[in-house]
Amino acid sequence: MQSHEPTAATPAPLLRAEGVSLEYTAGERVVRATHRVSFDLHPAERLVLLGPSGCGKSSLLKALGGFIAPVEGRITLDGRRITGPGPQRVMVFQEFDQLPPWKTVLHNVMFPLLASGQAPRAEAERRALRVLEQVGLASFAHAHPHMLSGGMKQRVAIARALAMQPRILLMDEPFAALDALTRRRMQQELLALWAQVRCSLVFVTHSIEEALVVGHRIVLLSPHPGRVRAELNAHAFDLESVGSPAFQAQAQRIHHLLFEETAQPEAATA
Repeated sequence: MQSHEPTAATPAPLLRAEGVSLEYTAGERVVRATHRVSFDLHPAERLVLLGPSGCGKSSLLKALGGFIAPVEGRITLDGRRITGPGPQRVMVFQEFDQLPPWKTVLHNVMFPLLASGQAPRAEAERRALRVLEQVGLASFAHAHPHMLSGGMKQRVAIARALAMQPRILLMDEPFAALDALTRRRMQQELLALWAQVRCSLVFVTHSIEEALVVGHRIVLLSPHPGRVRAELNAHAFDLESVGSPAFQAQAQRIHHLLFEETAQPEAATA
């Protein structure tokens, strides 16, 4: 069996999922969402969980956030088991209506800092204004959510998460409900923002193209229950390489791995 112990060449991961099985109750049935899923996340890495609907991607993200507990295996941060939510791991969902409509954009971003006691009001406002500047919404600080487009609301949600200064940003299909042009622009903005803050990112999607654009590394999950089918390196790809022969070849390979029932797990490759 291959050792997972860190070496000088492979430093210890920031976060580690080891043999994680997740279950949920549907009526009188217990349904297994994932089965013994394992992967690592390193500092400043962008990791994508990619798979078809029902493969447990969102459940895994909730487990990484500490909102649900594995029935088998464990998830650790800095080697310590995750037992509940914490400010070092912040989630961004795809729903645009996650912003309280009676609060201004500025107060929406400040709210979790104040509610958690992480910062006094003056510091919360300073942080909020800084991240709003980073996401290009400083001029909308005193607007209310109903005045914003869908993409702008999602930028507010990202700003609110970044104001918490998390070590890990967890994003659950954040751009899935956007039109194609807005989604591409949001991908571009996310990558530019990541270049500034350099936090670790776990990004859930069912889009092969988005996975290649956003991720440094892609964990492919099989259909229900989710198992790790493969890990692939995506460092070579970005928005500029979409449509290139290499990009299309990797996309076809991923499609084959995801939907070919006889495919077997393989080691990460370039």
